[in-house]
Amino acid sequence: MQSVSIVKLPLALVCAALLSACSIPGSNLKTSDIETVDTGEANLNSQVEILAITPALVQQLKAQQALPAATVNTEMNALIASYDYRIGVADVLNVTVWDHPELTIPAGSYRSAESSGNWVHADGTIFYPYIGQVYVAGKTVSEVRDLIAERLSEYIESPQVDVSISSFRSQKVHVTGEVNVPGRLPVTNVPLTLLEAVNQSGGLAEFADWNDVVLTRQGEEYPVSLQRLMKAGDLSQDYLLQDGDIIHIARNDGAKVFVMGSVAETTVVDINRSDMSLTEALANAGGLDELTADASGVFVMRASDGGDKIAQIYQLDMENAASLILASEFKLQSRDVVYVATEPVAVWNRLIVNLLPTAQTIYYIGRTRDDFIN
Repeated sequence: MQSVSIVKLPLALVCAALLSACSIPGSNLKTSDIETVDTGEANLNSQVEILAITPALVQQLKAQQALPAATVNTEMNALIASYDYRIGVADVLNVTVWDHPELTIPAGSYRSAESSGNWVHADGTIFYPYIGQVYVAGKTVSEVRDLIAERLSEYIESPQVDVSISSFRSQKVHVTGEVNVPGRLPVTNVPLTLLEAVNQSGGLAEFADWNDVVLTRQGEEYPVSLQRLMKAGDLSQDYLLQDGDIIHIARNDGAKVFVMGSVAETTVVDINRSDMSLTEALANAGGLDELTADASGVFVMRASDGGDKIAQIYQLDMENAASLILASEFKLQSRDVVYVATEPVAVWNRLIVNLLPTAQTIYYIGRTRDDFIN
């Protein structure tokens, strides 16, 4: 892969991203009364990573952002293959003894199987004629069938017994947050996976963040990416659900891109669940201001994930028509700031010394806040 070229970009653009009160850096900014953090150096390259948007860079970022290939969840498949529902308190059973209608309660035309069946009482038992109380909680349908047949054999020769569950009430999972029909779902004799639970809840709502999903099980939290599961077929993100599981889908209120500077309209664009390119973001802002914009200075500012860098800054020279293709291929991330310069890049150099302390202050305050939250 080609090496990525470096653009000498002044730090004033970093501050454009960090100083939310200033839409155009350099407009009557004062730093003399601001208490700053002294890092001992004012070298631009040590504070930010500055990159030109080139075909090589676009391919590199695509590789980094690519979703994993479709996978098979062998562990979950094994659990599903061996799955057998365990009866619990409040379930309703139907017991049929063939050729002995007196032992089978008829549902009739006005009675449902649920209302005429055998309820599992709080002590885990049902009552059945001849044999009295039968403990069924925690057993499978097959185990209950064999148990009833064995005890009835004292009164009936070779009884043929069938047991089914007419109402599943003992076990449930909860789906909360940004789905169309939040609520609880019963755990039944059909294995229920996380993906199926989301679908049974009406699917994701408009503002659901499919990368911020948490499965809570017995006090433990398991992060889930529905993007990887639904879009890429990464089944490692799926789970076979158990009684008491809670699935929460967060809102994507923070998934926004800010478009500032010399554009037709400064705006905030929601990313939602679709990928957004630099071209789309600029289009949402009405495009570059033809009277004031410097097309060579289109910047994307992205907060650093960690380390000693404040941000990554990407520059695109849109004076070349071919750059429109690069802009359409450059994918933005949540909280990116798109900034269009109003003057040639070289003019910004005079602001570096005054604005660097302010950028450092905001950066370290932000890191302190994140450390406190975490």
